[in-house]
Amino acid sequence: MYMSRRAFIWGSTVSTAACTLAACGSSESGEEAAALSGATKLTLCLDYTPNTNHTGLYVAQEKGYFADEGIELQIVQPPEDGAEAMVGTGQAQLGVSYQDYLANAYAGGNTGFEAIAAIVQHNTSGIMSKKELGVTHPAAMEGKRYATWDLAVEQATLKQVVEKDKGDFSKIQMVPYTVDDEVSGLRSDLFDCVWVYEGWAVQNAKVQDYPVDYFSFISIDDVFDYYTPVFVANTEYANQNPEAMKAFLRAAGKGYQFAIEHPDEAADILCAAVPELDAALVTESQAFLADQYQADAERWGMIDSGRWERFFEWLNENDLVESKLDPQSGWTMEFLA
Repeated sequence: MYMSRRAFIWGSTVSTAACTLAACGSSESGEEAAALSGATKLTLCLDYTPNTNHTGLYVAQEKGYFADEGIELQIVQPPEDGAEAMVGTGQAQLGVSYQDYLANAYAGGNTGFEAIAAIVQHNTSGIMSKKELGVTHPAAMEGKRYATWDLAVEQATLKQVVEKDKGDFSKIQMVPYTVDDEVSGLRSDLFDCVWVYEGWAVQNAKVQDYPVDYFSFISIDDVFDYYTPVFVANTEYANQNPEAMKAFLRAAGKGYQFAIEHPDEAADILCAAVPELDAALVTESQAFLADQYQADAERWGMIDSGRWERFFEWLNENDLVESKLDPQSGWTMEFLA
């Protein structure tokens, strides 16, 4: 079983059940609009409710980048079994997923989809803790309460970084993860430290003026610099419609490039499309992600084969997948033209 990102509910305050990007600027809907315009209609399944990981999509729609490429994009919320099931079975042509989710699906036999672009270039997750405890590195978690999902890959990750820092993993007290807002959990003294994404939870602590410490997993061990999140595509559809995939990525890439160069305006576009979001938090998150979407890559969306393979190999070596993975499987750069 793979890590549930219960802690990573970016849009936990968002009540929107689904959003059709194609309809945001049009009175016509879905297939009717696509038929009239001659556009290629694509359905994209999100990982969660709309958040700053998805800003480039909203920018691309508002700026007309999808329309310029002849794309009519509908975005939907994931079912209980996730975007991977929806994209893998062809119910959606595109989706948002993560390398570790993809690994889990592949190990379980769902190989009907593959990653086609990195949304964020590096893994931006790590451990956030109460400032007064001084948990600035993994070994300092000894004797502290960690909010766990009680999943094998989660605890294997934590164990490796703690032991690499010369700490004793057995001395960490595991307590159940029971909240959606990590800052609230720390304030309420439910736990001392928790696995978070820096782009949201740490920015949330900043907005709330709550003092925390944070260290990233990739600062301890580069095996954890896997891809999270990524755009995925149904493999059969993508192979049969390569130009549609290239058009989608060109438009999305322009949206993310705009968000990189104009984070405040991009945040405004996201908040206008999804008004339930906390505007102050979105602004802080967008400022952080502006430097993370592309980071040190030559261009937005690139996937490095060495990093991808290193994480899959780690999963194999630690028996964290149902069946062994081909380290080179699950991704392609064919459509990032």
